[in-house]
Amino acid sequence: MTPLSLYLCSLLKNNKLLICYNYLHTHGAPLHLVDRAARKTRLARLLDMNFRAVFRGRVTGKVLAQQSGAKNYREATMCTSSASGQDMTNWLWSIYNETKKQTEALIPVMSKNSVNPNTIFANNEMSLHDIEIYGFDYDYTLAFYSRHLHTLIFNIARDILIQEHRYPEGLREYEYIPNFVVRGLHYDVQKALLMKIDAFHYIQLGTVYRGLHPVPDKEVIAMYDGCHVPLENMSDFYGKSSHGHTMKQFMDIFSLPEMNLLCCVNDYFMKHNIDYEPVHLYKDVKAAIGDVHVKGIMYRAVEADMENYISYGEQTHAVLKKLYEDGKKMFLITNSPFDFVDRGMNYIVGKDWRDLFDIVIVQADKPGFFNDRRKPFRRVTDKGVLHWDRIHKLEKGKIYKQGNLYEFLRLTGWRGSKVLYFGDHIYSDLADLTLKHGWRTGAIIPELRKEIKIMNTEQYVHLMTWLQGLTGLIEHMQVHRDPASQSVVQEWIKEREAMRSQTKDIFNSQFGSLFRTYHNPTYFSRRLSRFADIYMASLSCLLNYDFQHTFFPRRTPLQHESPFWPEQTSAGALKMPFIPHRTTTEE
Repeated sequence: MTPLSLYLCSLLKNNKLLICYNYLHTHGAPLHLVDRAARKTRLARLLDMNFRAVFRGRVTGKVLAQQSGAKNYREATMCTSSASGQDMTNWLWSIYNETKKQTEALIPVMSKNSVNPNTIFANNEMSLHDIEIYGFDYDYTLAFYSRHLHTLIFNIARDILIQEHRYPEGLREYEYIPNFVVRGLHYDVQKALLMKIDAFHYIQLGTVYRGLHPVPDKEVIAMYDGCHVPLENMSDFYGKSSHGHTMKQFMDIFSLPEMNLLCCVNDYFMKHNIDYEPVHLYKDVKAAIGDVHVKGIMYRAVEADMENYISYGEQTHAVLKKLYEDGKKMFLITNSPFDFVDRGMNYIVGKDWRDLFDIVIVQADKPGFFNDRRKPFRRVTDKGVLHWDRIHKLEKGKIYKQGNLYEFLRLTGWRGSKVLYFGDHIYSDLADLTLKHGWRTGAIIPELRKEIKIMNTEQYVHLMTWLQGLTGLIEHMQVHRDPASQSVVQEWIKEREAMRSQTKDIFNSQFGSLFRTYHNPTYFSRRLSRFADIYMASLSCLLNYDFQHTFFPRRTPLQHESPFWPEQTSAGALKMPFIPHRTTTEE
């Protein structure tokens, strides 16, 4: 929570913003350095002297009741009720203008509190001192890909639909749209609608799309009898649509081309008035995307053009070397085949990459790997030849296929909170490990770096500062129920709604931020906070911390709690000197 939200809201709560700010400004004291108790005493004294002068006697009954009890409350009610409509209108707009003026004065201070995008953020307290073993996924954890790969997946899957599923040739007119969708969206399989849902299962109006076009809010409300999606209609634990569920959640970065293709095919059918079954469309697109991976088409394309598809520069080698030199154990568990991983790691890390890892497991079939006890490990040679012998131990330098976590734990003894595993998929990589096995988990969120840079811009800071100020103003001035006052408040509400849409559009004009639906966390954020102890934009962020570092989650006040400390921000996120390092290649 920013200093503005801590102080502005509390001051507005008592209608003291103008006096407090003027007092602090006059005495040259920064907002965040003023002692809370002293501030309260000084404000009370200042209120006695200046309150009636500032507001010319038109004090709300609420404030007088707080200061002088029921008697003064009755007097205030008589005072406000006797005021004319024009007087109330002028008074409310004067409060609005002064609040906006003082809020804008805070913007230079707020702009200085930029967040470093290379910070590691904590959902749960965790010390690297306790971590002895580090585990990794491969795709979008050790290896990062350019947007060219998403275009490739889209094009191949589109052609599979046309050639193997007999979809119209006209679909070839559609190309991958890089900035159309974001991760974490839900898709209503039966209604063919793509949307963003918040942590409380509410649809964010304005983010519901049929094909490539938004669905009007009234139509959405009519279809869902409101904006809430019942639990029984949500996807299963891993975000899949099954067992009668109607929603599928797209949590994988590889799902961006799939969402694009679903929207494009829907758009084509609607444009040409083609009657189709949405369930069949969903299953066909899912099968086509699956074929791109299962049949090895994507793997062969990447191996043939590493420079075009792999974004080199996330310093994976430096991270692994740092861990190795500190004596940490390391292992790799990935769903990708060995040949694909080997070629990629040779390109990113070097030919000696296998010397850094104690155990390498490929084609693990996650999340089944974490739950299915039946699949044994099988050794595979560098050339892909499978051995039939029973595995009694997992040896360094050898490659293993499939297996399961229970056998992994038995053979290694690597249990509990001394293990930290990194992955990009909140469900498939992290959920079971933290819920069932007590491992510590780290989420790799590549989109985080871009979103933080947006939040650091002057435009965003200005917008959010006034949005919070205006929200506080509406909250506390809505108590005036006379028609003139309500007319003014309604104008403020309209302005607030327009600003909320602007904040969404800054991140993505269709779906907004990956992490928020207006003021609420997204469903994605909710799962991230539950299943990841820490999260970061890339593994390279680890280079900024030593192995004695403890990550502390910020103590964000609950709704009923009062903030005790103004800078409620993760340690290191603000003004932390980081060692310069190469950033990811621009796609």
